[in-house]
Amino acid sequence: MTTHILKEQLAETIRHYNSKGWSPATSTNYSFKDENGQIWVSRSGIDKSKFHADDFITVDLEGKAMGDYSAAKPSAETLIHCVIYELFSETKVILHSHSVYPVVLSSKVKNAVVFEGYEVQKGFDGETTHDNTVTIPVFDNTQDMEAFSLTLKEESNSIQQHSFIMRKHGTYAWGKNLFEAKRHLESLEYLCQCELYNHKS
Repeated sequence: MTTHILKEQLAETIRHYNSKGWSPATSTNYSFKDENGQIWVSRSGIDKSKFHADDFITVDLEGKAMGDYSAAKPSAETLIHCVIYELFSETKVILHSHSVYPVVLSSKVKNAVVFEGYEVQKGFDGETTHDNTVTIPVFDNTQDMEAFSLTLKEESNSIQQHSFIMRKHGTYAWGKNLFEAKRHLESLEYLCQCELYNHKS
């Protein structure tokens, strides 16, 4: 898939997720790796309901804007994307959501959200039955991206389902392509909603 097509498709996904209420104000950030391994991220401060393919900028491995976009401002959380690409080498697309359900659920658990018996668990790559237990780690939120990146590296073995939750912040999910990344994020969103309803019952 060409860079132009992926920009267009991911921009459409971003607008769609905004319409679902997953990116209030100008929040959330998204990225992809092109066919040459270059990282592209969403520019900071953009109204996601109007996000356009031209709103992606290139960054280096430390999350700093580069090339023709060196004067642009990437999200403060761009370093998280860079670390995910480093830790999980097959990753090509990363999606970030501020949906209500995982944010609220993350405030009710300690170190992880655990799902068991849900059919949609099979939305995660490698899961073939609802009988398994799926565990999604929850990491404490911080404004210190260097510290959070270190946490990801130290806890990378606990990240088994191509996703994690930042407590009271949101979710990150990724995949080998846009379709897989969407499947992982949407599966997690659905499961968090189900589990939150269970907490209420």
